[in-house]
Amino acid sequence: MAKRFGLESGAALMAEGSEVLNNHIVSKMEVALGGELPQMDVRFKNLSLSADIVVVDDDGSKYELPTLPNTVKKAFVGPKKRTVRKEILKNISGVFQPGKLTLLLGQPGSGKSALMKVLSGRFPMAKNITLEGDVTFNSVKRERILKTLPQFAAYVNQRDKHFPTLTVKETLQFAHTFCGGEMARRGEELLSKGSQQQNLEALELAKSVFDNFPEIILQQLGLKICQDTIVGDAMMRGISGGERKRVTTGEMEFGMKYASFMDEISTGLDSAATFDIITTQRSIAHRLHKNIVIALLQPSPEVFALFDDVMILNDGELMYHGPCDRVQGYFDGLGFACPVGRDIADYLLDLGTQEQYRYQTREAPRGKHPRSPKEFSEVFKQSDIHMDMLNALDAPHEPKLLATIEKHMNPTPEFHQGFLESTMTLFRRQLMITYRNKPFVFGRLLMIGIMGLLYCSTFYKFDPTQVSVVMGVIFSSIMFLSMGQSSQVPTYLAERDIFYKQRGANFYRTASYVLAQSVGQIPLAIAETLIFGSLVYWICSFEADLWRFVIFLVILLVMNLAMGMWFFFLSAVCPNGNIASPVSQVSILVMVIFAGFIVTAGTIPDWLIWLHWISPMSWALRALSINQYRADSFNVCVYGGVDYCTEYNGLTMGEYYLQMFDIQTDTAWVAYGVIYACAVYVVFLLLSFLALEYIRYETPENVDVSEGQADDDTYALLETPKNSTKKPSDEDVVLELPRHKKNFVPVTVAFQDLHYFVPNPKNPKEQLELLKGIGGYALPGSMTALMGSSGAGKTTLMDVIAARKTGGKITGKILLNGYEASDLAIRRCTGYCEQMDVHSEAATIREALTFSSFLRQDASISDAKKIDSVNECIELLGLEDIADQIIRGSSVEQMKRLTIGVELAAQPSVLFLDEPTSGLDARSAKLIMDGVRKVADSGRTIICTIHQPSSEVFY
Repeated sequence: MAKRFGLESGAALMAEGSEVLNNHIVSKMEVALGGELPQMDVRFKNLSLSADIVVVDDDGSKYELPTLPNTVKKAFVGPKKRTVRKEILKNISGVFQPGKLTLLLGQPGSGKSALMKVLSGRFPMAKNITLEGDVTFNSVKRERILKTLPQFAAYVNQRDKHFPTLTVKETLQFAHTFCGGEMARRGEELLSKGSQQQNLEALELAKSVFDNFPEIILQQLGLKICQDTIVGDAMMRGISGGERKRVTTGEMEFGMKYASFMDEISTGLDSAATFDIITTQRSIAHRLHKNIVIALLQPSPEVFALFDDVMILNDGELMYHGPCDRVQGYFDGLGFACPVGRDIADYLLDLGTQEQYRYQTREAPRGKHPRSPKEFSEVFKQSDIHMDMLNALDAPHEPKLLATIEKHMNPTPEFHQGFLESTMTLFRRQLMITYRNKPFVFGRLLMIGIMGLLYCSTFYKFDPTQVSVVMGVIFSSIMFLSMGQSSQVPTYLAERDIFYKQRGANFYRTASYVLAQSVGQIPLAIAETLIFGSLVYWICSFEADLWRFVIFLVILLVMNLAMGMWFFFLSAVCPNGNIASPVSQVSILVMVIFAGFIVTAGTIPDWLIWLHWISPMSWALRALSINQYRADSFNVCVYGGVDYCTEYNGLTMGEYYLQMFDIQTDTAWVAYGVIYACAVYVVFLLLSFLALEYIRYETPENVDVSEGQADDDTYALLETPKNSTKKPSDEDVVLELPRHKKNFVPVTVAFQDLHYFVPNPKNPKEQLELLKGIGGYALPGSMTALMGSSGAGKTTLMDVIAARKTGGKITGKILLNGYEASDLAIRRCTGYCEQMDVHSEAATIREALTFSSFLRQDASISDAKKIDSVNECIELLGLEDIADQIIRGSSVEQMKRLTIGVELAAQPSVLFLDEPTSGLDARSAKLIMDGVRKVADSGRTIICTIHQPSSEVFY
């Protein structure tokens, strides 16, 4: 008798592993479905992708920040521009078949990410982009199903964009809620082809898998241990980089996806974790008949062997597409032999580059070794493997694939959740994100309270006849609450990247997101208005009338919301913060000046008066002023011994003071002010929807290419005269210059019996032991690697040794040159390179290093020595050619070298590096570690965490 499969939880379903679960799903589902699980065949023929980019003569302005002034300057006095076409994919054809796991290999810039985005429907099309060729899914053209394609084809981006305050489990749970699944909606309809008992068992299994799918994903990706930890980001500590990468992968696993395109999912993962994840994907592909394509940077031979097919791209050319077990023999036949001990993937990636010469045999079987990617592509088109692929490309589709179209593809909606349900889910998530950020919420409310008390104490019981004071308090109250929303622009911009990813995956509608985002700000806006408005209104002695107090609060609230929506619109329509920030500040300036207080309406020139009438602040100022001065106590002729009706042509006291500021006296303007603020709110709500729906700033902005700048595999960047290098001629005398003088003391680091305890988030009284009696040492001039699986405690150990832990309890000894070290001593002699590269884009690389050197070295050290240390950093890390280049636009590998340099400029004796090669291809990783090796050779102690080092890097 067969063992009953546990359905009560994800842990029960995964009790015997993914392979057993997948086999069980197939055995039950296919019987009830009356055939195989739905499958998707992806074919593309003569696919070409190109972009029209701007080429300019280099005048030094291309590295400037894209600020508003620089953009205007370039428009009028910029260098000559011309448009050239950059080919990203060059007439490639291929077939990705269901039930197979395909590896996509390529150097950075080879076009592999572009291919995956095109096939998954995620490539951001614009007027400068040209896409040619045919792409079909089970014979259905891509254009026909483009809107619903994300429900069939998943795309895992190589960038990890998540809400930092959500936990891992919450992030996956929300993705599950948004994506739903076909079996959840149409289970009874689809699972009806077996016997009644078989259908019932399949339906129970489908329901259990659906309900527990987030837990299953947590188990499959090894995230169970950190499921209740916040994801975090560059500014908020959370899970490790490898765990964050797995969250990115898991987020796109939900829903009934028939094909998956995964871009560099192994970044930050150790070899064992990568092997386990790829093994799981292999099981899903083989048993569940999924079509899975994965791009990896440095796959180990063991991981490479898990794949069925491999596709190799270089410079947009297709160099190979066929079985993995035939790829080495194919290139051997072209005269390229893989040396013993060389990883097969690194060998394949080097072909078509300058590194291929090390693999060339003396004789080329075809008479000539292919050299460029184009030559490799031409040779491949003449091979038997290519002919087999073309036959598969032109072959008729199997009946089971065509049946998938009618049964599964056509009935699938664009979004699984309805509009209202999706909006409520987003609203719940927005409340969680906003109010989980307690420092921001409490800080904002505390500031509101303090400012309210300052206003009250300064204008305590003002005299209504001092109209300038009264109007000033009204104006300042409006401005303070409204303009405080401008601080949200950076937050909106960060969340926009997450929206692009999730909207591209059809998680929800744009309208639902905008509505939930706007409504989610209302509770905090109400709290701010109540606290500030109550203090100012009653203590400053505005008209003591409950109804007028309510009107006062309502106008402040709608103004707060209207301005918040204006800043949200700016974050949606502006390309980046460099544009959004100055635009928001200029808009604030215009609204303040033309509000009617600083410059009254009567003194504004006629050709500018429209600015007064469109400014929301002018309407709010008018409404609150009328609300105050048209009260019964002020709507009198005699006030304070003055007969206003007699002296001012029949005007009451309130009307007289309103006219002093050119403000209308009809009380209807109070209602008009509320209506106008609401209208502004609705208009910018709609404009925000249109901007987010139809404008995308997903890709890095194009960096202008200089005239005559050739493509080169080295750092062929333009040199400034300051760093211009000249090769010595035969007549030159080359002198050996002395090495840089050491400004540090070599230090031996030792640690003994280290324990680290932190409170358990679920039970603060309980302690979790993260480090358990660790001991070790690192010597000057050496590089020590901390290795282990993701989440094993490598970064935690390094943080403890570097005295960077601010919480928890640490026991054990940390010794520097044999002496027990204090936290201050450790910080003064060490440098720490974070995994994320955060720099000021406005500075040049030399300026960033100089800034670090002068701030962090002791004041007793001369400026000349500090400058010398900067030059040493540039020399050790090979930054000579790019030292005077602005940081904006630098590659990932250049940014990593700069991160190391910024720490090195402080002249530390010990340098800690957290994942210095994460996210880099083999060549870039080798360059980074060569630079680190030079740093170690200078006498410093190097301790670094590292994942999946190639043999070249490790040895």
